[in-house]
Amino acid sequence: MQTLNTRFGEIDIDPETVLTFPLGMPGFEKCTRYKLLHEEQLNPRVRWLQSLDDADLSFSLVQVEHLGLSYEVELSDEECALLELEDAADAILLLLLSRPLEEGREISANTQAPVVLNIKSRKALQKVGIRADIVFRS
Repeated sequence: MQTLNTRFGEIDIDPETVLTFPLGMPGFEKCTRYKLLHEEQLNPRVRWLQSLDDADLSFSLVQVEHLGLSYEVELSDEECALLELEDAADAILLLLLSRPLEEGREISANTQAPVVLNIKSRKALQKVGIRADIVFRS
């Protein structure tokens, strides 16, 4: 087991829980290994994607369902192979969260570049540049 010092403190890394982005993420292509962190509570809303290749790099994420959103992302055969995705039910969509540096600005979710995660293979990719038709559930 590996230990990593991060802004979240020291975290233990079980190799069985490491997420792999085979292509990295846009702008961070050299960082391919991540650990998904969350608060110790039932059904946490926000999760953090902590890079294991750069302890200073982490992203805030939320599942699309937690925002009341529902949309579909079409993956190419190459993307499915990269994720080792054989069943769409094994994929979850996560959105990156950001907050502008200006004081008082609201947190926003990047709906045009979701992270697609195969929960079985623990492989992921960021699907950039999609045109999302967002449907809000009531």
